[in-house]
Amino acid sequence: MDYHRQLNVQIKIARIFNTYGPRMSFNDGRMVSSFVLQALQNEDISIFGDGSQTRPFCYVGDMVTALIDLVGTGPEVTGPVNLGMPHEISVVELAQQILTKVGSQSKIAVRPLPMDDPRQPLPDISLAREILDWQPQVPLEDGLDRTINYYRGRLIDAA
Repeated sequence: MDYHRQLNVQIKIARIFNTYGPRMSFNDGRMVSSFVLQALQNEDISIFGDGSQTRPFCYVGDMVTALIDLVGTGPEVTGPVNLGMPHEISVVELAQQILTKVGSQSKIAVRPLPMDDPRQPLPDISLAREILDWQPQVPLEDGLDRTINYYRGRLIDAA
């Protein structure tokens, strides 16, 4: 923002909320990739707290589309623009969906909730809808299938 103000450089600011999908790093520590890998390897799925906290999850293809659309806007649009899924799912529901989709024998293991864990980080994407005519298109169920298939293939290739 300083470059924009001081040097009149055209900028775009995107506030990206939980994004997931194929090609995420195996050990990035993100919830979806961790849960999928743990389920595929029949390891316990670690959730923090009781799992009732909710998160929105936006498929990577939808996020890339939004970012490209944002970059393509005129100089009057700087942001910040919230980008993410405007619907939430509880952490325990996400873990259960992944277990079911994988057909895993993993169990859910409860761990202490970190002090700084956000309760409901739901993005308000009204500005993205207005200026980009954008909203996520890929339902969580479809995105999880694509992500699981990717990781399953990577694990097979690694074996």
